[in-house]
Amino acid sequence: MNRQMNVLKRVIVLLLVTFFSNMLKAQKADLIIRNANVYTVDGSLPRASAIAVSAGRIIFVGDIKGSGSFLGKNTQVIDAEGRFVMPGLIEGHGHIYAMGASLTSINLLHAKNWEEVLSKVAEAVKKSKPGEWIIGEGWHQEKWDHAPAKNHLGYPYHDELDKISPDNPVMLSHASGHSSYLNAKALSLAGINDFTPNPPGGDIVRDAQGITVGVLTETAQEMARKAYDTWYGQRSLEQRKAEWRKALTLAENECIRNGVTSFEDAGSSFEDVSWMRNLARESKLRIRHWLMVLAGINDLEKYKNVLPLIDEGDRHLTVKAIKSVLDGALGSYGAWFLEPYSDRPDTKGLNTLPIEELKKIASFAWDHHLQLCVHAIGDRANRETINVFADQIVGDSTRDHRWRVEHAQHVDPAEIPRFARWHILASMQGIHCTSDAPFVVKRLGEERSRDGAYVWRSFKDAGVLVNNGTDVPVEEIDPFACLYASVTRRVKDGSTFHPEQVMTRDEAIYSYTMANAIAAFQEQDKGSITKGKLADIIILSEDISTCPAENIRNTKVLMTIIGGKIEYQIKP
Repeated sequence: MNRQMNVLKRVIVLLLVTFFSNMLKAQKADLIIRNANVYTVDGSLPRASAIAVSAGRIIFVGDIKGSGSFLGKNTQVIDAEGRFVMPGLIEGHGHIYAMGASLTSINLLHAKNWEEVLSKVAEAVKKSKPGEWIIGEGWHQEKWDHAPAKNHLGYPYHDELDKISPDNPVMLSHASGHSSYLNAKALSLAGINDFTPNPPGGDIVRDAQGITVGVLTETAQEMARKAYDTWYGQRSLEQRKAEWRKALTLAENECIRNGVTSFEDAGSSFEDVSWMRNLARESKLRIRHWLMVLAGINDLEKYKNVLPLIDEGDRHLTVKAIKSVLDGALGSYGAWFLEPYSDRPDTKGLNTLPIEELKKIASFAWDHHLQLCVHAIGDRANRETINVFADQIVGDSTRDHRWRVEHAQHVDPAEIPRFARWHILASMQGIHCTSDAPFVVKRLGEERSRDGAYVWRSFKDAGVLVNNGTDVPVEEIDPFACLYASVTRRVKDGSTFHPEQVMTRDEAIYSYTMANAIAAFQEQDKGSITKGKLADIIILSEDISTCPAENIRNTKVLMTIIGGKIEYQIKP
């Protein structure tokens, strides 16, 4: 009996030794960052000097001495040399595939005038075969340094473009994505002439004599896109997938270079979802993606078994939101307002989706526990969106739904308390304020601009969660330009657009980290440097929490770490 007891004791001791040995091994870090100025976005420990990471997650946040116990013989150690370390940035509203495509098409975002647009198209024509579509994007007539000699509402006529490209259809998307400029060849292929009726929710822009200018806004663009899709559809499925994959790769690389470790895409198709899921399962996604599916009620019902997808590919893909578009953009007179535009009193903008359709989508989203994210820029679009949301939420106002208004750009002040009452998120883009400011007063007048344009402070003071982003490729992916705009509202000419609405530094950083994580139901994994969260971390050249405001927009990303692995690095 004693012999058996001794054997049993030895076995127990051996098991305990093995257990505690494994525990000690588990405590050793794969990566330690120390000698760092860590800004955690975690109120329980706002600052630290060291971080330890194991198996892709943060296991320690604290001082350098405390990190020493996690140091093992295989631990990679990064000496941050006192530099600013913070959570990886989350793009709160962008278009990942369009971003990638913009890096391969004609980029007109910085075109200073119509002549420069023509020059870029002419270069593309030289490299193209007859009949091949020429695609570009990023132009904005309100941001040119002078108006074209012959124009209507600031839009040039298509005549000059026809001379440059008589045999190639040309389609140039507006920076907002809510209008397109076509030459005669493209208009012809789209079946558009001076007598073609406007579709519901769209406008074929014509002058006072009824002459087609060449610009299609909102739903009218679908006519051109169908013609383009007919041509593009001649490619094989493998060719299309290869081009899509190339665009995604370019976009991911650009995100990583800019410190963006997660991306909330505002409008993927079910085909995109299928292809993304395959990449996630093959561990071929470099950043973390959260997608809104842009679809009508018929497609949602057809593919309802696809949703939701949560944390596919080691938390690199989640799809549990629906995107709807209720109006257009301010720059193209498509934003839907309660009152007419100041510089175009004949219109209040465009409602691009029937309210009854939105109600059906809202019911579907509610029944399937999906987030609903509605593009609403004008004050009428915001009001109608909140009406639809409220009608659905009132049946169970205790549910944590986190439904979002994408942009919430121009609101009647009376709507702000309704955002708060129904716990609706204002998914805004700081950079839009300073980018659009030069023409906002022109469009809306002084009073509406002051009281309802990009009113982050008013939303926040009312208790509304405001998350942030760039709406790339409408604007560039650069998060530091966006953060600079959020804390200064400073325009290129040196003026400040209603500075009473600025965010503080802490609020701006929060809007790009924790607020975006919360807006996607991902705050348990992202948004702060906290023990247990994913080790998505960036090291910057500037302390953006304290540096002079002008330095924010010149900040460089020195290192991007995703899941504890260095994905990008440059020397300071």
